[in-house]
Amino acid sequence: MRVITETASANPENLPRSETDAVIRVASLRKAFGALVAVDGISFEVKRGEVFGILGPNGAGKTTTLEIMETLQPPTSGRVEVDGLDVEREAWAVKQRIGVQLQSAGFYPELTLVHLLKLFAALYNVHVDPLAELRRFQLEDKAGTFYDKLSGGQKQRFALATTLLHRPVVVFLDEPTTGLDPQARLHLWDLIRQVRGEGTTVVMTTHYMDEAEQLCDRVAIMDHGRIIKIGTPHSLIDELLSTGFQKPVIRHEATLEDVFLWLTGRTLRDE
Repeated sequence: MRVITETASANPENLPRSETDAVIRVASLRKAFGALVAVDGISFEVKRGEVFGILGPNGAGKTTTLEIMETLQPPTSGRVEVDGLDVEREAWAVKQRIGVQLQSAGFYPELTLVHLLKLFAALYNVHVDPLAELRRFQLEDKAGTFYDKLSGGQKQRFALATTLLHRPVVVFLDEPTTGLDPQARLHLWDLIRQVRGEGTTVVMTTHYMDEAEQLCDRVAIMDHGRIIKIGTPHSLIDELLSTGFQKPVIRHEATLEDVFLWLTGRTLRDE
């Protein structure tokens, strides 16, 4: 893999890049915690404007890989670039270009959603219309509500709103739909597609294979700190089928989730 060695200083005007180039480059990345090797020499690239999924069982190294790309963990060795910037040497510049939504987010409990958005806008040094941002995520009627009073789906939508407030180049989502009901889950899928449609690159982890298949342009499958395979969901499925793989299936034209949504509706509802 060719690793770009130029830094931001070599491109002071922030010249536009083609939409097909890599916005993230990971080269020989390794992270060890003592004797435990969490990430074991992985290399990959994420294309600008795609939804890229990192899949794997618990302990595979997914979250550690994300944390290094997010500048939250230093690598033991190897190199990571985000939008042409080295995550170790230019961490502050990288932070300005990314948005991070964690599995569980904590916000000041004594501030309303409007006040929280104003706080984040001040931290990012951007001007926003809090009500317009809340309207985008169907939270306008919760403007005066405290974060702790929101339902699970509302909390996830608000966390995503704060993540996108400064219009980042790349958004990192760590298991964004865990614990959500089917309506809230489908709505968040639509928001992720909308974010991608606006040109933002999305890097996400998930344990839901149907979610990865629906949302991701490409996925990397990790295990024991290594990347086993990278490809589009359909190409990986076709590759498996080409080996003669078969499983006993009783074909149904609908799933239990379809039944649930048919009986309860697809409309997003909040507790």
